[in-house]
Amino acid sequence: MATVALLVIDMLNDFFRQHAPLAARRDELVRSINQLASAFRAQKQPVYWVRQEFAPDLSDAFTAMRKHGIRTTIAGTDGCEILPELDRLPADAVIVKKRYSAFFGTDLDRLLTEIQPLTLIVAGINTHACIRATAIDAYQRDLDVVIAADCVYSYDLEHHEVTRRYLDLYISPFRTNREIIDLLEHSNQTADTGRSL
Repeated sequence: MATVALLVIDMLNDFFRQHAPLAARRDELVRSINQLASAFRAQKQPVYWVRQEFAPDLSDAFTAMRKHGIRTTIAGTDGCEILPELDRLPADAVIVKKRYSAFFGTDLDRLLTEIQPLTLIVAGINTHACIRATAIDAYQRDLDVVIAADCVYSYDLEHHEVTRRYLDLYISPFRTNREIIDLLEHSNQTADTGRSL
């Protein structure tokens, strides 16, 4: 069983090409996520990568995408691929989703049931959409959820801040990489005592 699991959401080429606020934070986000992924692997804790992907005909896309012909993260293009500078290993699980939540219509529930983590750390983009939906779905499954504060951002800065305040107060605390790595370094104690962030 894992003590802590890291879930990295939608760090995809298209999003960083299409949204200037994300492009401006790209290097910082990549550096912070790579730091966490390395720390997780050092403590033999799992890292999961989540990416959005839609069929070329948009048959499985959001209603608004179909209605307005919005084409992003399309299967068969590199736009739906994870940023190449992220330290993803071939053995890492990759979860493909069709909606905001990483739980909706995916096998994430099964993967987490197999490892039964005490805490789920959520990183990636966009805070107001996929991060929020995933955190709330995890919370509703009685998981202890923590948002990696150094590893999340959004193209919509206003809603990033609103969502951060809401989640931090009611659903899942925001913690720095240093605080999360401290949890990892004490993972044996965590498993024994049920300590969480």
